[in-house]
Amino acid sequence: MPQPALRLLALGLLAAAVGLACSRTPEPEAEPAPVPASPAASPGSTAAAHGKETSAQKAERLAWWTDARFGLFIHWGLYAVPAGEWQGKRGYGEWIMEEADIPKAEYERLAERFNPVKYDPEAWARAAKDAGMKYVILTSKHHEGFAMWDTQGTDYNIARRTPYGKGVIEPLAEAARRQGLHFGVYYSIMDWHDPSQRESKPGALNPTLIDPAQKARYVRDMKTELRELVERADVDVLWFDGEWVDWWTQEDARDLEAFLRGLKPDIIINNRIFNSREGSMAGISPTGMPGDFHTPEQEVPAKGLGPGNYWESCMTMNQKWGFVNDSEADWKSTGVLLRHLIDSASKGGNFLLNVGPTAEGEFPQRALQRMAGIGRWMQINGEAIHGTSATPLEQTPAWGRITRKPAEGGAAERLYLHVFDWPRDDVLRLPLAQAVSSARLLADPDARIGIDQGDGELRLRLPAAAPDPEVSVVRLDLSP
Repeated sequence: MPQPALRLLALGLLAAAVGLACSRTPEPEAEPAPVPASPAASPGSTAAAHGKETSAQKAERLAWWTDARFGLFIHWGLYAVPAGEWQGKRGYGEWIMEEADIPKAEYERLAERFNPVKYDPEAWARAAKDAGMKYVILTSKHHEGFAMWDTQGTDYNIARRTPYGKGVIEPLAEAARRQGLHFGVYYSIMDWHDPSQRESKPGALNPTLIDPAQKARYVRDMKTELRELVERADVDVLWFDGEWVDWWTQEDARDLEAFLRGLKPDIIINNRIFNSREGSMAGISPTGMPGDFHTPEQEVPAKGLGPGNYWESCMTMNQKWGFVNDSEADWKSTGVLLRHLIDSASKGGNFLLNVGPTAEGEFPQRALQRMAGIGRWMQINGEAIHGTSATPLEQTPAWGRITRKPAEGGAAERLYLHVFDWPRDDVLRLPLAQAVSSARLLADPDARIGIDQGDGELRLRLPAAAPDPEVSVVRLDLSP
């Protein structure tokens, strides 16, 4: 992820949290339909391929992604082998090659110890679906330059350098689609291993400098690799990173974007295809820059970005993106992660939650526990996240967050009140003049809620106790 000097975790929403619990047994979800591997291109996607897309066409192309609201990020590579420790020192992560100043030849030997025999793509995809996630993004190649599939672009890949002897990208793409999930890959533009690039100063691989005589060859190899990923794994999202190197220009980015849209017009591409992010970790690019969506990192924006601005906040469960052997104290609680998800949706954004698998190919138990906890909440309250848009209210309520579903298909407009802090007097207040036809708690549908409106304010008389110790959701159906 971005430069170590910029890795200051934003203060985000803080909440004391314990394991998720619900007051009733959730009804089983309907089995999702498998995601088609090669959907027909829409008029909007065709326009995107030619750079003539209207805002309505872009909205149509990104519709599945905005409805999803919640995805899984997976950082997996050779850095999982040392698991955050090198020569007795701890605290490293996926940047360990640069942070611990490991010589290239020595780092390469980690491939001999990378043998993920416990890798089960079906289990990974099921865990994502059960958590309420709708798409999966897997690192295909991080800054270390090691490719996680059998590519013709470099022999420095999992199929040719490890005892495992085969790629991991396509199996997960297939498993994800069988679970009804969309699939995408992360790809780093900066490459610490490629001979075209070198240290910018002694001991500093970030950012790399490039040999001008080798840049054209490197870009050709990039396109070879990206073509393989698009055509063989039929990726729905390309999530770029490492774009802040000075030698990667806007012209390079626009050329690559056009190349990718020529391969798959419907593809969704993040803004890190070019170094246009303002504030880096904030992840917001100026209007007119390449890419489809903004990428805040380790934080949720204070406010939404408004209609037509698509964004996704990516966040770790602990302090690192790749697998590390760390203490429980370094992990965010299930409740804190859940509130980040809700906060993102309430502002019109997506939430991409990261897991760093082990070198053996397993998700850490702490990650699985948190995913399962979020999943239990989503089984009951998922309708308040999936397919929602940002709150229509100007002010964020002190007691929580609000998501919205517009009136469509004969259904009334709905507001979902995510109550973080249950009111002490059992009365929930919000500035709302529009008449409310009904109010119900998703976790306790039979509970009685009193409705009182007047002077532009809605007052809901709630039960004495919250049905969910983390976040309880009240669904409001508004009168036409």
